[in-house]
Amino acid sequence: MKMNWVKKAEDAEKRIRGYIRMTPVELSYSLSQVGNCHVYLKLENYQITGSFKLRGAANMLLSLSGAEKEKGVIAASSGNHGAAVAHLLHKMSIKGAIFLPNNANGAKISALRAYGVRLESFGTDVCETEMYARETARKKDRVFIPPYNHPKIIAGQATVGLELQKQLSSIDVVFVPIGGGGLASGVAGYLKLSDKSIEIIGCQPENSAVMHESVKAGRIVEMESKSTIADGTAGGIESDSLTFECCRQYVDDFVLVSEDEIKDAILLMLEKHSILVEGAAALSIAAFIKTRKRYENRNVVLIISGKRISVDTLRYVLNNGSDRLINRE
Repeated sequence: MKMNWVKKAEDAEKRIRGYIRMTPVELSYSLSQVGNCHVYLKLENYQITGSFKLRGAANMLLSLSGAEKEKGVIAASSGNHGAAVAHLLHKMSIKGAIFLPNNANGAKISALRAYGVRLESFGTDVCETEMYARETARKKDRVFIPPYNHPKIIAGQATVGLELQKQLSSIDVVFVPIGGGGLASGVAGYLKLSDKSIEIIGCQPENSAVMHESVKAGRIVEMESKSTIADGTAGGIESDSLTFECCRQYVDDFVLVSEDEIKDAILLMLEKHSILVEGAAALSIAAFIKTRKRYENRNVVLIISGKRISVDTLRYVLNNGSDRLINRE
């Protein structure tokens, strides 16, 4: 069933406007010079809670009935989705719990605990934790707030595309990071239905390119993901995911980038813009630089999806990054 993502994004925007901020779009002079084009950065790392995830979570939570809110909700994530849900539960005074794997990073646990939300632990794998959280929600008759696979979540992320059309008079190409595909599905679904000439480029790490391989195969594939600095996009896709069909229909091309390219893109943003981004957010930067010769004299948007990067990862980038990306021919 085809979704009207334009209408759904417009409805979501009205619903969530009081809970999110319209993030800025900035012209990158350095990247524009490198690509001989106009490169704009859509800075979702400046969103409240630090990533685009707040949009989808807000749209779903605000769509719940009074009875559903009274029962409480459950989510599973130690990253951006968890932070978004925790912030909203506190702001909306909704009961809820966030499930984390037993080996979750201590800094992430502390960050979530600061919101005052109840945290529960299960398993040692993110997928295992999410399955347990879903089952717990079912048994307790509570709504599970998924990270990407739900129309309300996708519609919330689609408001990024809605904002872009308000902020820029002309868009030719949009680079968007892809993990589970919620952000790409929303942005691509909205922009393609608004203007089919806009080219959507999906960006993934070589070490975890599940959506790319799935689209190429014409079905959702199960494959092992290697460790990646872009951990926010790592992992598999649910077997019934709406995002697979959206990406297959609306994403024009994929660009896969190496760990060195991701690392160097993080460093480039620090050096050229004094902006801190996480590995997943750096995918769009690295992918653009890798393919920049295709986009001369065009208006290019890079979606910078979030800023949550650990001190250890940042230290590693600072010690091992280089200017390979922009000096390589």
